[in-house]
Amino acid sequence: MKRVLVTGSSRGIGKAVAERLRADGFEVVTHAVKSEGVDLRFDIADREATRRVLEEDVAAHGPYFGVVLNAGVAADAPFPVLEGDMWDRVVDTDLTGFYNVLKPLVMPMISNRIRGRIVALSSVSGLVGNRGQVNYSAAKAGIIGAVKALAVELAKRGITVNAVAPGVIETEMAASIEEPELVKRAIPMRRFGTVEEVAAVVSFLFRDEAAYVTRQVISVNGGLF
Repeated sequence: MKRVLVTGSSRGIGKAVAERLRADGFEVVTHAVKSEGVDLRFDIADREATRRVLEEDVAAHGPYFGVVLNAGVAADAPFPVLEGDMWDRVVDTDLTGFYNVLKPLVMPMISNRIRGRIVALSSVSGLVGNRGQVNYSAAKAGIIGAVKALAVELAKRGITVNAVAPGVIETEMAASIEEPELVKRAIPMRRFGTVEEVAAVVSFLFRDEAAYVTRQVISVNGGLF
């Protein structure tokens, strides 16, 4: 059975992705920082801890077929009051975490000639920017750049690398929106998306039929832009 790591999979989009890929027949390895009931626990912003846990896991169970980079944080504020620690926390987790997680995993995939899948969760904020999210938008835009570059490097190995960019999805983050009905009116489909709809796109990218899809950013946003 093909192993897939889904980071940040204790809730929200990550949990839905893990459930969908498991239903698709993959052996899903779940991850969170502290939550109980997951397979691996580490902070993706901590490079050494991430490397140690993942190298030990690969040594014990073999290389992964795929990775879904979903774990992330947000710390929103207008730029004039955006403190340095808020910038660092978001960028270190959402963008640098991309490197920290993939660095121990890509070479084993290559060495074992695994024609695998890498999917990173970006955001509509990374494509068009969003008020009060300069740090988050920067990190999510950086993920898109990293995906496009890594896809070129790994294409000849048969490893696809893509990004999925959700719009406003019904998660805990969306629950904090002050005027949800006003936001919905700005979305052509007049509703928020579901975690299952995002998971379905990730699922497609893991199919055999998607082996020629790489270096792409697929938006799931109800026509928001």
